[in-house]
Amino acid sequence: MSSRKPVSELRDAVLALRPQLVRATWFSLGSSLLLLMPTLYMLEVYGRVLDSRSAMTLAMLTLLVLAALLVMGVLDWARAEVMREASLRLDQRLSARIFDAIFEASLKRVPGSSAQPMSDFRTLREFLYAPVLLALLESPAALVLMVLLFAMDAVLGWAALAGAIVQTLLAWMTERSTQPPLTAANRSAIAAQQYADGSLRNAQVIESMGMLRDIHSRWMDKHQESLAQQAQASDAAGGYQALSRMLQLMMGSVLLGLGAWLLLRADLPGGGGMIIVASVLGGRLLAPLVQIVSQWRVVVNARDAWARLEPLLAQLPPRPETMPLPPPRGQLSVENLVAGAPGSTTPILKGLHFALRPGEVLAVVGPSASGKTTLARLLVGVWPAASGKVRLDGADVFSWNKAELGPYMGYLPQEVALLDGTLAENIARFGEVDMAKVEAAARAVELHDFIMALPQGYDSPVGREGAILSGGQRQRVALARALYGEPVFVVLDEPNASLDEAGDAALAHAIERRKAQGTSFVVVTQRTSVLGVADKMLVLRDGTQQLFGPRDEVLAGLAKAVQQTQKLPQPGRPAEAAASASELAPS
Repeated sequence: MSSRKPVSELRDAVLALRPQLVRATWFSLGSSLLLLMPTLYMLEVYGRVLDSRSAMTLAMLTLLVLAALLVMGVLDWARAEVMREASLRLDQRLSARIFDAIFEASLKRVPGSSAQPMSDFRTLREFLYAPVLLALLESPAALVLMVLLFAMDAVLGWAALAGAIVQTLLAWMTERSTQPPLTAANRSAIAAQQYADGSLRNAQVIESMGMLRDIHSRWMDKHQESLAQQAQASDAAGGYQALSRMLQLMMGSVLLGLGAWLLLRADLPGGGGMIIVASVLGGRLLAPLVQIVSQWRVVVNARDAWARLEPLLAQLPPRPETMPLPPPRGQLSVENLVAGAPGSTTPILKGLHFALRPGEVLAVVGPSASGKTTLARLLVGVWPAASGKVRLDGADVFSWNKAELGPYMGYLPQEVALLDGTLAENIARFGEVDMAKVEAAARAVELHDFIMALPQGYDSPVGREGAILSGGQRQRVALARALYGEPVFVVLDEPNASLDEAGDAALAHAIERRKAQGTSFVVVTQRTSVLGVADKMLVLRDGTQQLFGPRDEVLAGLAKAVQQTQKLPQPGRPAEAAASASELAPS
């Protein structure tokens, strides 16, 4: 049984623009035919007006051609507006979807987590009103012109058809010669841009250790590779563009000569004026194809953008609608949890099983690379589990609609990240700013006095990624964000890593106050200052659960394990056995 091919969201979105494309095609047809009016005007002036010497006839013909050109201008404007409307409709349908897909890709660590898909979508959107697509919409008018040439004489029609075939062959040869290097150049340009973005994010490290010269050299290699591939494509395209323009001019002369030859044989109806008409029709017939050949790079860029966007949207479908759930109370249960990084089959956590009641504080400790940060990400539902569940009040945290769960959840990641905006906006999670709640969260972490000392207070911008703040200040702002509102479950990953002694005390007081209000906490820490407010402890090592239970019992078990390993080293093991056991205890 053959599997059904998944529906392409891009294709459906473009097919939904069919009404706009049809209208634009009709406008193009009318505009292309009206473009012949100056030629007809010239024939009438040389014929009817000069023969009759009638000023009235000249005036009427002039008004007629001016009106036709005015209508042609209106049609061109209307076509451009229709295609811009199509571009806006495409944006309204897909821009939010692509943003969500990029966000989902970043969470799941799949390709496409950069901003490149948004650039690709802009390329597709702008392609809708690019000259090359408008030239393609004029193709029906080219068929009408060819029919007119055949109506004048079959020789003229066949000559025009031969020219159109040669012009199409040039377009095909342009595709074959430019598509591979242009596609490679686009990939190289994207790689160079991403490398530059990554370097800028680590500017302080690069500068402090004198890495700039080597980093710049590597970026230049990527940049030069892109330029070389673009030059290769441009060289090939330039030759075919020159041939295409030459063929267009040649076609006008060929039809002019054929028209004269037919007139000499008395086979051309309409007299000598038809020679000029045939020449003009031949030039206009090939104009759309010439435009397509000359703008082929735009076509390749749009096609490459489509090829990158389509699999991304297919790989990351929209999140399904979920049934609304009642607000959680903070009852946490972890059931036989096995998990690793998204996209990896190697488990980091192996068989974790514990529970937490509302108002309890769990301290998670363990050596580096024991899986603590991975656990934090699973507890807030940003990473999926390979097996087992993380439940909050009995509901799967990963499947819970985060827009619905978010106000009841607080999260401080290990790598603190603030977003460009004001202090108040960051603390309020960029929702509606409730200044009473913002100040309460800032006071809870003893940040209010610092903020009020700033010239703009809570309206002070934090800069890109919180650049104007120190590491400890950024951590406190992020902690205030985690405590904003009325969260019932808060996960803090190394919350005191950048805090001084006063910050440590403020953190402990904030946890105690929220704990008294019924908020559950999971605190990943390597420092003992938070243990005073913890009710339970979880000890991890190599992704496995070593100890879990009330804080004092776990601390006693750790102390006993350390004493035993120090007094009774096992045969065949070096003296590191004692240090290895002591790593289970928080430093």
